[in-house]
Amino acid sequence: MSSLKNLQVGESLSSVQLPPVSRMDLIKYSGASGDFNPIHTIDEAAKKAGLPGIIAHGMWTMGNLAKLFTGYHEEGFIQDYAVRFTGMVFLDDVITLKAELSERTDDVLIFQVAAENQDGKAVVKGTVNFKLV
Repeated sequence: MSSLKNLQVGESLSSVQLPPVSRMDLIKYSGASGDFNPIHTIDEAAKKAGLPGIIAHGMWTMGNLAKLFTGYHEEGFIQDYAVRFTGMVFLDDVITLKAELSERTDDVLIFQVAAENQDGKAVVKGTVNFKLV
């Protein structure tokens, strides 16, 4: 892993591929977040809501995007983080996390981030401002 300080506009961080989404991931996230909406953990409730099956919490996917930056904690921190949810994440989906540097100043790096499913469809897109220290 190279230093973020040397990253040039247009370059990307190493992508991170998550293991397939499991029901246990979503049960644990429900407990941690306090979001017990049954569409995230109970098949029948998701189907009753018109979904093909249970879906991951959007914030679970968003939170995972931060994993792209954890290896750089000694260089700085996420100063601002904004996303929009563009698709649903289902059980057994394999999510790949990506970040590309789009702008930089002396002390702030602005990344375009995305989480994509195994079909290459973006399920979350956003921007991360990383403050160098």
